[in-house]
Amino acid sequence: MSSRLPSTQNFIGLKNVDGNVVILKDGGLRQIVLVSGLNLDLQSEEERGSVLELYQRFLNSLDFPVQILVHSRKFNIVKYISHVEEREKIETNELLKNQIFEYKQFISDFVKENDIMTKIFLVVVPFNPVNLVPQSGFISRLFKRPFAAAAESASDQEHQLNVRQLRQRADQVIDGLQSIGLRAVVLESEELLELYYNFYNPESVEKERLGIAASKPNSS
Repeated sequence: MSSRLPSTQNFIGLKNVDGNVVILKDGGLRQIVLVSGLNLDLQSEEERGSVLELYQRFLNSLDFPVQILVHSRKFNIVKYISHVEEREKIETNELLKNQIFEYKQFISDFVKENDIMTKIFLVVVPFNPVNLVPQSGFISRLFKRPFAAAAESASDQEHQLNVRQLRQRADQVIDGLQSIGLRAVVLESEELLELYYNFYNPESVEKERLGIAASKPNSS
């Protein structure tokens, strides 16, 4: 019996991230849409009713399933602290320089002693291709040998077609969310990798790029 433990990657369904698309090991495709939040408590009863009605219409307009996630993460202040330090360096007034230093220490200590959390809202848009050629058995062996090159070319064309259909779904989701008054944007490849890294490494210090993504302008 082998004493080697299986790699963590064996338990992760992610195969690759390419062109802002998550490719799963089973062939499924995903695009992840980052959505801004909306505080209904700050709205009137009439406004809340209108938002909920639009949200219901949005869900009813979809002919495919979606997954809605709320991801809580520690607030990252690394960039902000760096900005404060730069301001401290160029300040010539000693009194202001000392106040900036004390402010920086206060913010750093406060965040260390208190878990300041922020939330991001995500909609996962799926597309699961239908594999018409069996993966095992006589037909699979028949196609493997004489038609391997043609099958590979057809597979690539089919993949591109599947990606286009996935992106059409993501565009439909974004349009529906924007009709409610929410900002929505597809995460880019680098942001997707960071998101998955944070999911599987919650104890580490999270990066900041994804937090900035929430403020990106609409793609429309």
